[in-house]
Amino acid sequence: MIDIMLVDDHDLVRTGVKRLLEDNREFRIVAEATSGEEALQLVCQAKPQVVLMDINMPGIGGLEATHKLLQQKADLKIIIVSMHTDELFPQRVLKAGAMGYLTKGSGIDEIVHAIHEVLANRHYITPEIAQRLALSQVDENGSSPFDGLSARELQVMLLMMEGKKINEISEQLCLSPKTVSTYRHRLHDKVGVKSDVELARLALFHGLIENVPFKT
Repeated sequence: MIDIMLVDDHDLVRTGVKRLLEDNREFRIVAEATSGEEALQLVCQAKPQVVLMDINMPGIGGLEATHKLLQQKADLKIIIVSMHTDELFPQRVLKAGAMGYLTKGSGIDEIVHAIHEVLANRHYITPEIAQRLALSQVDENGSSPFDGLSARELQVMLLMMEGKKINEISEQLCLSPKTVSTYRHRLHDKVGVKSDVELARLALFHGLIENVPFKT
């Protein structure tokens, strides 16, 4: 029996994945968490072998949670399940110690295969993204203006691109509005844009988002 922990702030996503995995008697869901902080509280008690985790969640988010979970349980196998298909996100989470990266469009057969691969100490990346990663390694112009962002800056940017206001981001990340505004201005400077609209267009061009959430 393979023990799994699901970490995603969307109940429907967790429920869907749980039902798919539990239809296969090889898997047992030993814990569910809605945030990275909750996952950190549960991991030692639940003792999962594999964590399936979203990257964009309230609080510390999946990238920082990956770091911290592996500090608590070094042999834990973490697979990120994300809507993001740009190579920036897989690069970040793999460097953080995750063993796999799946898109939320992955079918149950691919999820099962990924779990088996990481338990065998092999990385698994959705083929579409693996191809992009390979191409970015040989493309001299393949670097992204977002490569220099910290994990927190990236998290703030993603919430901005969902159309959330400063106060909403502040509440979700447990930061002061002033701190969020500082991150926003730092994002503009690092990426080389002068407005949220320019930032959104650049994120859209590089595949970090699928649409612009506000009028441009």
